[in-house]
Amino acid sequence: MADVGCGHGVSTIMMAQAFLASRFVGFDYHDASIVVARKAAAAAGVAERVSFEVAGAKDYPGTFDLVCLFDCLHDMGDPVGAARHIRQSLVPDGTVLLVEPHAGDRPEENFHPLGRAFYGFSTLVCTPASLAQEVGLALGTCAGEARLRAIFEEAGYSRFRRATETPMNLVLEARP
Repeated sequence: MADVGCGHGVSTIMMAQAFLASRFVGFDYHDASIVVARKAAAAAGVAERVSFEVAGAKDYPGTFDLVCLFDCLHDMGDPVGAARHIRQSLVPDGTVLLVEPHAGDRPEENFHPLGRAFYGFSTLVCTPASLAQEVGLALGTCAGEARLRAIFEEAGYSRFRRATETPMNLVLEARP
């Protein structure tokens, strides 16, 4: 399993603690975060099944049954390129687990307190981060399910569905 955009490795470590027979690799382009993640895996006692590597979403190595992206695709400059690379890294029957903010497809669907917060985060953090990268698509936190689906379809996926949702997140599944 790969955790792309793993940051400090919290999600990777939590999955390793829950799925004891599995191996995990966390990837992030930010080397200082990978240093923190490695220390956290050792402290959590999962370092023998968890590794962390400095790599971007469009160039990490390996082949995986499951690739997870937790609240990071909308921050990427080239989410279509990332989705393409992820597809190439999946085994033939592999799965992508995508967790993104629970935003509507149209701006007026986000006119509520949480939507306002999402737009604020997007303006101050997510959109500038994306614009500073190659392509600079600038999805932001309010991309919505339809736009996320279009990204994965453009990247060559044939199946995309909402697996579940919370008030704060959409939990989506994509398959080649």
